[in-house]
Amino acid sequence: MTEHTKTDGLPAMDMPLPPELGAKAPPRNERMAAGKVECNACPVLCQIAEGRAGACDRYANQAGVLVRVDPVLLLRRTLKEEQPALVPFAREPAEPASAGSAPSSPPEWDGDLLRSGEVFVTGVGASTTYPDYKPAPFIVGSKMDGVDMVTVVTEGIFSYCSFKVKIDTDRFLGPEQANVRYKGEAIGHVTTAEYGSQMLSLGGVHHLTGGSKKEGRMALEIMQRLGNKQAVECTIDGGANLIIQAGKAPVVGGVEEQRMRVGCGSAAVGIFARQLYGHADEVVVVDDHITGVLSEHQAGRCLGMPSSGIQMRGRKSTPGRYFQVANPGTGWGGTDIADPLSIIEGWEPGVARPGLRLLMTSTTGEHAQWYVLNEALQPVEQEMPAAVRSVVARIGENCEPSLCSVLFLGGAGGSLRAGVTENPVLLTRAIKRALVNVTCGGAPAYVWPGGGITVMADVLRMPDNSFGTVPTPAIVAPIEFSMRLHDFAALGGHVDYVMPLEKALARGAWQDDGAPLARQWLRNPSDNAWPLGQPPMLG
Repeated sequence: MTEHTKTDGLPAMDMPLPPELGAKAPPRNERMAAGKVECNACPVLCQIAEGRAGACDRYANQAGVLVRVDPVLLLRRTLKEEQPALVPFAREPAEPASAGSAPSSPPEWDGDLLRSGEVFVTGVGASTTYPDYKPAPFIVGSKMDGVDMVTVVTEGIFSYCSFKVKIDTDRFLGPEQANVRYKGEAIGHVTTAEYGSQMLSLGGVHHLTGGSKKEGRMALEIMQRLGNKQAVECTIDGGANLIIQAGKAPVVGGVEEQRMRVGCGSAAVGIFARQLYGHADEVVVVDDHITGVLSEHQAGRCLGMPSSGIQMRGRKSTPGRYFQVANPGTGWGGTDIADPLSIIEGWEPGVARPGLRLLMTSTTGEHAQWYVLNEALQPVEQEMPAAVRSVVARIGENCEPSLCSVLFLGGAGGSLRAGVTENPVLLTRAIKRALVNVTCGGAPAYVWPGGGITVMADVLRMPDNSFGTVPTPAIVAPIEFSMRLHDFAALGGHVDYVMPLEKALARGAWQDDGAPLARQWLRNPSDNAWPLGQPPMLG
């Protein structure tokens, strides 16, 4: 192997050197000590001594040969626990049965040890060819329902990438645009709140490369940990201390969240108005954003509820809907209040009456109290009736469990596309025309509209430990482009480098001939469509 093809391994696959090199290998780095090998998987160009790994812990020098430390991950479509042995092929598959034949016994074994129509090579462990002046490490040919397919597989090195974190909570985490800090370094910010959730944007090229070295390292560390489904602790300027982990409940200020609200205060009033009608004379659903008041609300009016005479703090929007009844916080309904009566200014004499029944609840039902007005029109807390308690319980029942969702967002541009085709814009156009299916570790990826290839994937749907790093600093993430063979040829793909699945797995894409390919099998998650079987690719 030549000094600058250590990680792509193309000569080891009996493929020609890039045309611009002719028959010559790139010159050896004369400054490199004897016994070391140079890795070109990223711009760091580590010189690795025998028995040691590079700075990213992904490549190592084993007896003078650069090897990939982690195994390549293969998805199996079937649910069989046992995976077939992987050995070199000694015979061609048998001819398929003629059309319309109906054999009375199972067909003879066709020599396909892999059941190749049920195997997908992911980018996890596949290696990289950054900066992709050469074809991707795996360009795998296979068949799907009789259609010749190609999957271009690589581990992309992403500087332009971030993680979007959705945190299901009513609690105030921090003001929008506030810095999110990890180990003291600003590595992201709070972005717009969405319905029942707070949102964070973490990482990104400006934190990775635009600040201090420590800022870049900390941004990289939190991104890798979140992508690999690990827990991280961070703080928000002017806000909360958080522990977040994909698929787990967030911990806000040391308290584990339980419920995501069923809706804003106005929505909760509308949803449960009929169930509360006749059991309460007034209902206030406390919410940081829109507090609902049933008797004034459209729902109460449609039910014919008389006015209670309640006088609310805050800014009235439309009837029964109030903004800014309190400041944001970790109390009732995401406000800073512990006493719900503090948002009531008073009661209108002549309208309010002694004995009026008042329910105050939060949007999750986590907080709820029952009051009855006395002769002085003052709310007095009393035991909540069973019928009202059951409605409050139903509010809680309709609240989904609080979770943290972590989405990887990366720009697959620049040289990465050159690993697929010599004319990268054709790949972009083919993706936008739905001729190419983009996946991340086999998981479905949403491709944003507009220019470029900006992909987003839920890390929970990706294999464990999908993300690595290089000290440039940048995230290493799997990405696969699957398409029909003739579409691959039409977009100027590296057709000469397509190899059958059997050859790719038997010999590997970055190891010497005869070296066993480190591999790991994983059943395709039931929530994920098979990467090669989604329309319109096969249509």
